[in-house]
Parts: sequence; structure tokens; C-alpha cells
Amino acid sequence: MFDNLSDRLGNVFDRLKGRGALSEQDVRDAMREIRVALLEADVALPVVRRFIDAVTEKAIGQDVLKSVTPGQQVVKIVDDELVAMLGGGEDADPKDRELNFAAKPPVVIMMVGLQGSGKTTTTAKLGRLIKQKHGKKALMASLDVNRPAAQEQLKVLGEQVEVATLPIVEGQQPVDIARRAMESAKLQAADVLLLDTAGRLHVDEALMAEMKAIASVSAPTEVLLVVDSLTGQDAVNVAQSFTGEVPLTGVVLTRMDGDARGGAALSMRYVTGKPIKFAGTGEKLDAIEAFDPKRVAGRILGMGDVVSLVEKAAETIKADEAEALAKKMAQGKFDLEDLRMQLRQMQNMGGLGMLAGMLPGMKKAKAAMAASNMDDRVLLHMDAIIGSMTPKERKRPELMNAKRKKRVAAGSGTDVQTVNKVLKMHQEMGRAMKQIKKMGGLKGLGALFGGGGMGAAMPGLGGPGGGMPGMGGGKGPGVDMNTLPPDLQDMLKKK
Repeated sequence: MFDNLSDRLGNVFDRLKGRGALSEQDVRDAMREIRVALLEADVALPVVRRFIDAVTEKAIGQDVLKSVTPGQQVVKIVDDELVAMLGGGEDADPKDRELNFAAKPPVVIMMVGLQGSGKTTTTAKLGRLIKQKHGKKALMASLDVNRPAAQEQLKVLGEQVEVATLPIVEGQQPVDIARRAMESAKLQAADVLLLDTAGRLHVDEALMAEMKAIASVSAPTEVLLVVDSLTGQDAVNVAQSFTGEVPLTGVVLTRMDGDARGGAALSMRYVTGKPIKFAGTGEKLDAIEAFDPKRVAGRILGMGDVVSLVEKAAETIKADEAEALAKKMAQGKFDLEDLRMQLRQMQNMGGLGMLAGMLPGMKKAKAAMAASNMDDRVLLHMDAIIGSMTPKERKRPELMNAKRKKRVAAGSGTDVQTVNKVLKMHQEMGRAMKQIKKMGGLKGLGALFGGGGMGAAMPGLGGPGGGMPGMGGGKGPGVDMNTLPPDLQDMLKKK
């Protein structure tokens, strides 16, 4: 979502950090560029003004301009103010971004927003999260009698996430459904009741009257405004309308994985005065995460988000598989089955682009991958190549002669050149993993991915003479060495 804004800010910071000293005019020129970048990203004008004024005031101080690294300090100030804009300032309480379960059960969470914002799917995602992460019993109820099959949709989603839904009674109106949902939640001893309310194509009096009536009947502990990030500046107008009519407690931004300019996300906290509690990051029902201002700011400024990467790894990588791979690594063994497992872990964690975007210093590498049309289909092609081999060939890659390679290429729909690149990548990863285990600099990353396994996949993306096979068996992106972490640079140079 923030790629364009991140690129614009990155260019400004590169120029600042490239100078030995900064004048007040240098800072003001940089702030002018940042202002334009934010406005082009669809950030609300009052938010931009407040942000630029705060950064400028701090950045032109003598402590910054006379410091040894003034450019770095300006970046730090921008980072701090960006975190504050997103709701993570020093005066912000992280608990405000958490769901409040302190009320007497059933705790009512009321979902509001316009039609098409993703309320129903988000309701199911939260139901799943509440059940699996918080260990609470939840009941979901659809109060949307306007949109065709809306109630049936929530029922189907409920079955998928294994969370109970209120039985549908044809012809019943929203307020009556809310009353029945409250009674049913009490009878079932549900800890949480999620009310999925109806939306409209735009804010109107009928919508607000319905929201207020439902709130008066259910007395919700949480009223979450669901906003589609792709709607840009109009999302800010919607938020302002709901804030004045309904007692909001937080915001949920959907489609944060889309290609919107990011203005809605950056403006929402300032406009509503309420914390952004969750972000929808995909269509899958587990694609929702707690919104963390510091992590989002880090992604925007190209500083990476290793914490989220660690959490995602913990969710997707099985401990027994990681332990088994670590033991094989200790014995100097790494076959194509292991490579296949690593590739699938990368897919489960969001693919190449997501991983590169979360690793500090890999912003240019991510851009290089995009420029060379390198996407997650590459991983699928590699998986198909390995899958076309016999179990014996996967265990002993050295058996792959010319005849076998032709058979595998035909079976996977690729060519011999691409098969050769997969085999070469396997060899490079095996060597890289052995070196990573001996290196202190990447020790933590190696341990995270099962003894250095998947963490070493990055050298194969653009290392000298390597490169992951492209769509047509072409070369990898040729990642600039200077964009890689120092330890990884040393390892590649030794190769």
C-alpha cells in the first residue's frame, strides 16, 4: 500500500543523509517535498499541515543541524512524528488498541461502516481471532437485512472459522435481531457477541438512526468503524460522519494489502481521534493483524518490520519441522525436499515481496524484484520443478543428469535452464546455510527460520552468478550488494 510514498520519502532521506551538514533551508526544502508526497498519497490536508509543522520545528533545532549526523536525526524525527500520527505517540496507551473484554459477558462488539467496506468478512476474522488468540467463546449475528444474502454470508463464514452464528429468522428487523442475539448469547454463555450491522452506499439519516437504535438495545463495549483503505480521501469523510453520530471506540482498516496510496491509514487516527485497532491484510480469514503504529511507520520509511516477520514466522513455521531441519543442517545435509519446505514456508508467510518489505535494508531489493517481474509465481514454478522429481532425485540431487532434467522440465512445464537454476540455488543455499551457522551477525535470523534455512533464501535471489528463475527461466533481479546487510554482503563476496 505505501510503496509509492515510501519511495518518495526514501529519495528525500537519501539526499539528506548524503550531506555532511544541513542548513535550515535544506530542511525546509526537504519538508516541502515530504508535504507534496503526503498530499499525493491522499493524506488529509489538516493532517499534513500538522505533521510538517511538528517535524520542521524539531528538525531546524541547533541540536540537529550542528550534530555529526543531521540527516539521520531528521529521519528519526520524521519516524517519531509518523508514529504519533498513526496513534503511537508517547502519550498513547497501547491498551487502547486492544479489544476491551472487561465488561460483563457477553461483551458486545458492534461493527459499523458503509456497504462494501468489508464488515462481514472482518466480523468473521475477529470472531476467529477472539476464539483462537483470546480463547473466548464468541457468537456472531448479522443485522443486515438490506443486502441480499448478507446473513447467509456470515453463516457460511462462521462455519469456516468455526464460530457460532445466530440462526436466521426471515423478516426480522435489525433491532429485534439485536435483542434476540443478546438473549441467545446469554443462553449460550458466550463471552463475546459480534454484531455485523448493515451499511449503505453513503452516509444518510436512515443509516445513522439504525446504528443508534441498535446501540441503545445492545449497549456495545466496542463500536468498530470498518473502513476500506482503497477509498482514499473519501474514507476520511466517512470517518468524520460516523464519529459525530456513533460512539466509536476504534477503527479497522481493510485491504491494507492493496495498492491504495495510504492516505486513509495515515489520516484516520487524527480525524476520528480513535485508535486504529486492526488491519485487514488479505482475503483469507486469518489475514488480520493488530495495528501497530511503530511497525507501520517502519515499513513506510523502509526500516523494515522484523517483529511482524518474527510473529508471522512463529505462526506459519512448525516447530518440529524447524527442529528437524536444524539437525540436518548440523550434519551438513540439505536436500531438495528441504528446499521445497522452505519455499512453501515463504509462500505461507506472504511471498517474496512481503518478506523483502519487512527486512531492513531490503527496500531496493524489493524494487529490483518488481522491476524484473519477479513475483510469487516463481515459487510455484520451483515447487512444480521439485515436485516433478522422484523421491530419490529429491534426496540425491547429484543424480540429475541431462536426461532426467529434460523429463523434469517437461513435467513441470518449464525448461532445462530453469531446472538448472533451481539445482544451483539448492547448492548455493546449502553452502550459505553452513556459513550462516558460523556467523554471529545472522545468528538470530538463522535460528528464526530453523537453523538458518529460509533466512538464507535471500542470497539465492540475486547473488553473484545465481538468481531465482524468472517467469521464463530468466535471470534474477541482480540485487544491489549495498542494499544487503553487511554480514550477508561478506558471505556473498566470499562465495
